[in-house]
Amino acid sequence: MNDPRRNRKLLTADPGRSHQVPQNDGPFDLPDSPNAWDRSSHLRRDAHVLDVGPLDEATQTFELPPPTTAKSPRPSAAPAPPDGGAADTAKPEVSFTPLTSRRYGFGVVVLTQGKRPEDLRRGLESLQAQRGVDLDILCVGNGWEPTGLPEGVRSLALPENLGIPAGRNEGVPHVSGEFLFFLDDDAWLPDDTTLMRMAQLMRTQPRIGLVQPRVIDPTRDDAPTRWIPRLRKGSAEQSSSVFSVWEGAVALQRRAFDESGGWPAPFWYAHEGIELAWRVWDAGYQVWYMGDITAAHPVIDPKRHDEYFFMNARNRVWLARRNLPFPFSWAYVGSWTLVQMLRWRSKPDQLRPWFEGWRSGWRDDPWAEDEPHRKLSGRGLLAMSMNGRPPVV
Repeated sequence: MNDPRRNRKLLTADPGRSHQVPQNDGPFDLPDSPNAWDRSSHLRRDAHVLDVGPLDEATQTFELPPPTTAKSPRPSAAPAPPDGGAADTAKPEVSFTPLTSRRYGFGVVVLTQGKRPEDLRRGLESLQAQRGVDLDILCVGNGWEPTGLPEGVRSLALPENLGIPAGRNEGVPHVSGEFLFFLDDDAWLPDDTTLMRMAQLMRTQPRIGLVQPRVIDPTRDDAPTRWIPRLRKGSAEQSSSVFSVWEGAVALQRRAFDESGGWPAPFWYAHEGIELAWRVWDAGYQVWYMGDITAAHPVIDPKRHDEYFFMNARNRVWLARRNLPFPFSWAYVGSWTLVQMLRWRSKPDQLRPWFEGWRSGWRDDPWAEDEPHRKLSGRGLLAMSMNGRPPVV
C-alpha cells in the first residue's frame, strides 16, 4: 500500500528502540477504510510483537530482547574448546520473554438488573474464555447487588435503576484498559477471538473509534435486519462505516469514548447507540460495523408495550435537539415523523403512544442537570455527510 502517511520511521528501524511499544499517531493517521490495510502492514507496524497462535490456555505475545547497540556492551567471545578443536560457530537460539502487558487490555462493563442469572453467567463465561486479551470485567447491578458471579469478575451495585445508558456510564471509571467493551446481560460471544480481533482492528487503524460486530441468534437463521445498523441493509456479513450501533455488544477505544462524552444518560433506553455513534464521528473517529465477527443475542420482539413506542419517538426528538443545529434538527425530526406515519398508518394503537412520546420530546428537557449543552460541530456534520449519511434521516 502506497500511502504517504505511512512514510515515517518504524520503531524497529532504530535498534535502540526495537523493544518499545509502537505509538499511535492519532485518529487521522491511517486510510479512511479498514479495507485499505493488509496483514503485512499490520506486521510492519507491530513488527516486534509476535502472535504465536492458539495455545492451550491463551494466545500470548512475546517481545524480542533489544539488540546490542553502541551504548551497550557486546557479548564476550566464546572461549576456545579445551581440546584445541574448532570453536562451535553455531548461532545461539534467540530466547523469547513472555510479556503479557503487551496484550490488548479491555475494561468490560456488563449491565444487569439480576433478572436473567443464567444468561448473565453465559455472557460472563464467554468473556473469560476470550484469548489474547487482558480483561478487567465489572458487573454493574442497576438497582441490584450482583451475587453469584464467576471468580475474577468484580461488581458494582447502583442503589437505584438509572436506565441503560447511565448505568453503563457508571461502570466506566471503575475499569481499566486501552479499550472498552459493553455487553448486555443476555448477550454473549460465541467465538473466543472476538475481542482480540476488534482490538487488532482499532490498534492498526487508530482512526476507528467504535466497532459493532454482526449480531446472530445461533438457534435461528432469520436474524432481524434491525441488527444491521444501516439504512441500506445489504448482507449482514458486509462490513462498512455506520452511523448508529446496536448497543448490546460494542467495543471502543477508551480515548474515543472519553472524547465523545459517553452514553447519553437521559435516554433511559432506545436510540442511545445513534447518539454515541454521532459523537464518536464528531470526535474525529470512524464507526465501523464488523460483519466478519459475531456476538450472539436471542431474537426478541421489542414491540412489547406502549413504552417502546413512547421512548422511540421521544428519544428521536431528543437526538435532534441535543445534537443537531437548525435546520438539520427540524429536517431530521420531520423525515422520521413522515417515515413512522407511513409505516404505521394502519396501526393507530402504535401511533398513539408514539405521538405522545413525540410531544414529550419537544416539551421535556433532553439534558441532564450537569451535562454541557454541546451540539455536533460543523466538522462532525461534514464527516458524516462525506461518508454517506447526512443527519437528516
